[in-house]
Amino acid sequence: MRAILFDLDGVLYQGDEVIPGARETLRWVREAHIPHCFVTNTTSKPRRDILTKLEQMGLPARLEDIISPPLAAARWLQAHGPGPVALFVPEATRAEFTDLPQWSGDSHQPAGAVVVGDLGREWSFARLNQAFTCLMQEPRPVLVALGMTRYWKTPDGLQLDTGPFVAALEYATGISPKILGKPAPAFFQVAADSLGLEAGELLMIGDDIRGDVEGAQQAGLRAVLVKTGKFRPEDLEGGIRPDAVLDSVAGLPAWWEREM
Repeated sequence: MRAILFDLDGVLYQGDEVIPGARETLRWVREAHIPHCFVTNTTSKPRRDILTKLEQMGLPARLEDIISPPLAAARWLQAHGPGPVALFVPEATRAEFTDLPQWSGDSHQPAGAVVVGDLGREWSFARLNQAFTCLMQEPRPVLVALGMTRYWKTPDGLQLDTGPFVAALEYATGISPKILGKPAPAFFQVAADSLGLEAGELLMIGDDIRGDVEGAQQAGLRAVLVKTGKFRPEDLEGGIRPDAVLDSVAGLPAWWEREM
């Protein structure tokens, strides 16, 4: 292991509260000169807003250290150039796609790609149906999913994330999504490329048994599950086996020293 990928919500903080020991763990990472970055499936805000939140919480980072699905998707769309992009993402997140041609919203104009992120309460039947009708145009657009996370934990309880809405569109249209967020291997590869390392040299720290642990392992990384955030005891009863389970990210330095 040569570098560490940190999930954010549920690992370093929960809502607006820092996980105890998170600041100390990040200080250890910096002082030990361990390459690292932050990988998040957050699609409700641009990376600059994520950076601001980290700084306000005393969790230092750089913009280039934050890997998010909108960033990965924008890079993929720029490389493949499928045509105008229909964005079903929060208004703030559109900032990550400003360099791409935008779909006008005209039902008679075909889109090259339909990008689906976490719209939360902005989803409605009309909004979901608009994405559906856009995908049914000929030639068929690419369906780009900014992650397939099923749900996440908010101060008010569990809330649906992007995955269920992408699954609904896939079922209705028969179009398999191009996933550019956790747990897709392509997303973890973006993080590996940003660090200049191979996937097998990375360790993922997450609270999601599927999106963080299983996704990372299938991409060739090692993965540690922390018992904070969305963790539930039944996560340890399935067929997914983390490389380690820690009470929280605070236990990472001692575990790392033992393993190394």
